[in-house]
Amino acid sequence: MKKVCSPYFDPEFETLIERIHGPSCRVCIDNERCEQCTVVKVDCDNKHGLLLDVVQVLTDMDLVICKSYVCSDAGWFMDVFHVRDESGNKIRDERLINYIKQAISPKELRNTTEVRSCSGKIASSETSSEHTAIEMTGTDRPGLFSEISAVLTDLRCNVVEAHAWSHNARLACIVHVSDESTAGPIDDPSRLATIKDHLSTVLRADTAPDDQIGRVKTAYPGDDSTVSHQERRLHQLMLAGQDFHGPVQSVTPVSPERAACDDEGRKTIVSIDRCNEKGYSVVHIECKDRPKLIFDTVCALTDLQFVVFHASTIRHDSFTTQEYYIRHVNGCTLETETEMQLVAKCLEAAIERRVCEGVRLELCAHDRVGLLSDVTRLLREYGLTVARADIETQGEEVINVFYVRDISGNAVDMEIVDSMKREMEPLALQVKSESLLRRSNSPERPRFSFGNMLRSQIERFSQNFI
Repeated sequence: MKKVCSPYFDPEFETLIERIHGPSCRVCIDNERCEQCTVVKVDCDNKHGLLLDVVQVLTDMDLVICKSYVCSDAGWFMDVFHVRDESGNKIRDERLINYIKQAISPKELRNTTEVRSCSGKIASSETSSEHTAIEMTGTDRPGLFSEISAVLTDLRCNVVEAHAWSHNARLACIVHVSDESTAGPIDDPSRLATIKDHLSTVLRADTAPDDQIGRVKTAYPGDDSTVSHQERRLHQLMLAGQDFHGPVQSVTPVSPERAACDDEGRKTIVSIDRCNEKGYSVVHIECKDRPKLIFDTVCALTDLQFVVFHASTIRHDSFTTQEYYIRHVNGCTLETETEMQLVAKCLEAAIERRVCEGVRLELCAHDRVGLLSDVTRLLREYGLTVARADIETQGEEVINVFYVRDISGNAVDMEIVDSMKREMEPLALQVKSESLLRRSNSPERPRFSFGNMLRSQIERFSQNFI
């Protein structure tokens, strides 16, 4: 029999391209270089929104970003993050480290689906689509979230997960519901239309019938319009609702000297300048530090269709300084004062949306249909309005977190909260007073200017990221 020979392939050939050009994405997590933080380095091909994807992975793990440097010129993305967990420790959990590497890598290379974050909650690289999603935006008013919960209960919908933000008299809400009888998703078009009609009526109760300010959108599993990331979608809904118009803090540019010493009486300082020699617009932000601050800022820039070419963020005690060198996706920079003021207002709104002064209530109870409606109705009866809400179901238990304010605008009376807590005695209700904008007597902070590094030698600056 004639011998058939197959062509020979060197086994090293498959890795030849990678060895010559390097992999398309490299993620390195180093616990040795820095004494106080874990260093996360990302080198990969650049694409619009990549910075947001990386920051989103880190914030979903409840990691605190203490410092970061970004460079994405010439189609290559180089980023360095100094992170710690919520307790201020390095990241030692190998499962968490592997998850971060997998989540940042291209989708075709991922094989990790879920892991517990530093705070113990389960984080997944893929969004669950087992339930019907409902998006709502409208003009906020006291008790509106309670009315929405009551409507869903009357329509035999069980709230499995819900997230709501209110800012500048605007409300954005994403609710995942299941059918009361089947515990499955609701995909009947006629029933979805009924739910949408009832919710639209509630959202537009204070507006004219033809006013489009109240909007409801439904999506069932398999629908392309199903929301992907809850918090980013809330930012998009708020931006579409133009919550940046309203009684927000002034965003008039402030001198560096005044910004360094004017801690009292200010919340957020946003200024935008031109870097004509490099063809960038430069965004400088100083504000009170808090969790997920950088995610909110980068999310706003991405949704405004800006590309971040260089950036730095540094945390000073309780304040954070951020600097971004940006261009629009069409290559243009911000030229007019009107454009700069609008972008500054959008950035400030994105920073302030998550901030809630008031009382944080956390309720853990056995899941049942109508629980959310009952709790929010009780809050309303005690004169409290929900400024922000996060509801998640874990097995047979549901965790409700509410940030509440007094309906009249006064400080929340803790005696009223204690009375409400006694009335809800069978349920595990925890009360925590939070004021994320509370002033602190922090020392004068040195101002870091990323511009000096960039202007001096761009090549040397890029080498620092490798």
